Parts: sequence; structure tokens; C-alpha cells
Amino acid sequence: MDEEYDVIVLGTGLKECILSGLLSVDGLKVLHMDRNDYYGGDSTSLNLNQLWKRFRGEDKPPAHLGASRDYNVDMVPKDQFMMANGTLVRTLIHTDVTKYLSFKAVDGSYVFSKGKIHKVPATDMEALKSPLMGLFEKRRARNFFIYVQNYNEADPVTHQGLDLTRITTRELISKHGLSDDTVDFIGHALALHRDDRYLNEPAIDTVKRMKLYAESLARFQGGSPYIYPLYGLGELPQAFARLSAVYGGTYMLNKPECKVEFDIEGKVCGVTSEGETAKCKKVVCDPSYLPNKVRKIGKVARAIAIMSHPIPNTNDSHSVQIILPQKQLGRKSDMYVFCCSYTHNVAPKGKFIAFVSAEAETDNPQSELKPGIDLLGQVDELFFDMYDRYEPVNESSLDNCFVSTSYDATTHFETTVTDVLSMYTAITGKTVDLSVDLSAASAAEEY
Repeated sequence: MDEEYDVIVLGTGLKECILSGLLSVDGLKVLHMDRNDYYGGDSTSLNLNQLWKRFRGEDKPPAHLGASRDYNVDMVPKDQFMMANGTLVRTLIHTDVTKYLSFKAVDGSYVFSKGKIHKVPATDMEALKSPLMGLFEKRRARNFFIYVQNYNEADPVTHQGLDLTRITTRELISKHGLSDDTVDFIGHALALHRDDRYLNEPAIDTVKRMKLYAESLARFQGGSPYIYPLYGLGELPQAFARLSAVYGGTYMLNKPECKVEFDIEGKVCGVTSEGETAKCKKVVCDPSYLPNKVRKIGKVARAIAIMSHPIPNTNDSHSVQIILPQKQLGRKSDMYVFCCSYTHNVAPKGKFIAFVSAEAETDNPQSELKPGIDLLGQVDELFFDMYDRYEPVNESSLDNCFVSTSYDATTHFETTVTDVLSMYTAITGKTVDLSVDLSAASAAEEY
């Protein structure tokens, strides 16, 4: 271990593994260490015995739940899908990681409105059929969708005299006369904003998010714009770890007490574990490895349910996302429900895994998550968890420590990858070229 590396990465969560993959491809000498004896950190997937041990303190789950090995239950605090045309899929293609993974389209995308679940309309034609809106509202929404679909940043004719970098989303929406309920599902279920701050921000971001949703939906001709890896999200960190190894990255698991060492100027100079020190120029890590360089910014509340049926009122979908906008619940941020099943190889035949997550606004996840749990119908088993969220407070240009931000409660990966790409730029001074051929991932999308 007494060698010198360009970068030492601590922790094998998804963000750390993507970075170690990208940096290894760049030709940097990377050492990747984890105090755990398994890949994935918070992004790992557990079998049933491991799940039982973690939440029930014993490793003998009831036999009627089926074989332990057939379960792959995501532990990442996000219950996440990928947008089919989103930044994570572009990163997978850019790095050729798609060859290590198989994806399946997610069946349905729904929104909670006035106590009921509705399919999210994503196009002007779907808007006309949606029970979410009355007749006149449908026409207004259709006109707005057509404006968004036709909008092209490079073509001023499509802007209709509006500069979306200067007007707010609220102003753009008011020009189309949309009601608050319509704004709610557009902002939260299509543009995937987590709270209502976007209304006072430039409209260009919301329009781009809506276009990403519609383009991702069109890519699969399915019921949602999302894809999800077979065998669960725990496959993702391992795939990027493989990529890093192919390009010369070194992996060491089960390394206790990885202590980051600093020189007299306060710059990182190495990592010590079990009495040996590996020298390095830079360290990348999750917040748990450098607790004195992060601050707590909140908590995620999460419920995991094992069920024997799909979520009611979702057209018997075997995989589905439901967004519960904050306003519908009287909350400060949205709640997310996600269900997948044996069709994604995450549970035995006939079993479904559902997750409910939200930014915690109380210390009682059971009552706080009740609106989402109530949508699930009867559950076989229910587990609750709370995660603290952290963000870095250090100046990485001074100490060469690059600390990732904890995962948030959103059910899609866009925020995760945004953090990774900005860290990559801070480490290397370069940007990742994500202008890739999206059809390159099609071989992996078996469905």
C-alpha cells in the first residue's frame, strides 16, 4: 500500500464509484478503499437475511417471504429511477458502463392530487385525456405543452417573444392561465422539482426539465420516462468499480479506520489504514470519512415495504413512481413512492418492494410517511429508517479534499449526477462530454 496515487477514493457509494471510474478512464492512478467488506456503501442492495438483520436485529426472516437470495432491496436513501435520456444514462454511455448492466423500463408515472392517484400526462395529447383537469383547463394545458415541445433554445421563433432566462416559471405559467393544481403536477411530476422554489426562478430550467421528461418517455414508448437496473441499484456502483479496475484502478475493501493525513499546510497527503499509509495528491470521499469537513443539512425519512401485490390504482404496474407534491400534503417538500417487483429481479416471484421517502420534517417517520404508505394497500412487512444528510463545508482548492453531498429524497438520479459532474470538474478542471449517442444503451435495455 506504500505507493503514491493521484487520487484516493474513500467509500464505494454510487457517487464515489462514478468518480473513480471517470478518473481512471482519464489515466489517473486511483486507489479506492472502503471500511466495509462490500461494495456500495449507502447505495448497496441487501438480500432478505441482511435486511432482517439490519432492521429486526436477527437473521431469520419468516419462510413465507421466500428465498433470501431472491431479494435485492436498495438501501440508498433515494428510491431512484433514471430518466431514459438523463445525465446518468449519458454518463453510463460515455464510460461504456452500459455493457455491465441490464435495464428495464418502468411501467408507470403517477401523481397524487386531491386524494387520488392519476397518471402523469406528459404530452399535449395525454393532457386532453387526463382526468386531472376540466375541459377548458385541458385546452390551456395542451397549449402550454405544445409551447414546451416546440421550444428550441437556438431558434428564437419558438420563444414567442419570451426570454426564458429572464422571466420566472410563475410568469410563464400565468401567461398560459394554468390553475394551481395543474401547476402542481407540471412542476413536481414532470419537471421533478422537489419544492416550490422553482416558481420564482428562471423558466428555462423548468422547460428543459419538461422536455427531458417528454424525450425520455418517447424513447421507450412505455408508460414512464424512467428505467431501472435489473437486480437493483446496488449493481451501479459495482459496474463503475469494474470500469475503474479495467483502467488500472486498485480496490481495497474491508480497510478499517481510513484516516486522512494532512501536511503542515493543511493539504491532504495520504490515507492511513492498519498502520500503512498510501500517499496521494487528492482525496474523494463520502461525508462519513471526513466528519469535520461537513455540516448536517437535514434528514431523509424512509419506509420499505414488502408486498404481495402491485400498488392499487396504478393499472397493476409492476414498477411505478408516484410523486406526492408538497402542497397536496401541506408539507415543505415532496414525498415519493416507488415500487418495483420480481420483474426487475429484486424479489421472489409474486413479491413487490415499495419505498416511501421524503425529506424529514419531523422525528417520527411512521406518521410523517403515512400519506405515502396509505397508497400501498396491504403490506407483508414494513421497515422504517432515518438518514442524516450532510454537505461539505471545506474549500477543496485549499485542502484537495472532495467530499460528496449526501443523497436527497428524490426518486430520480439527476441531482446525484449533477453533484458528481461538478466534483469531477473541480478535481480535474475538465467537463465530461455528455453529447453521446443515446441509442448506444439500447442493447442493455431488455424488456
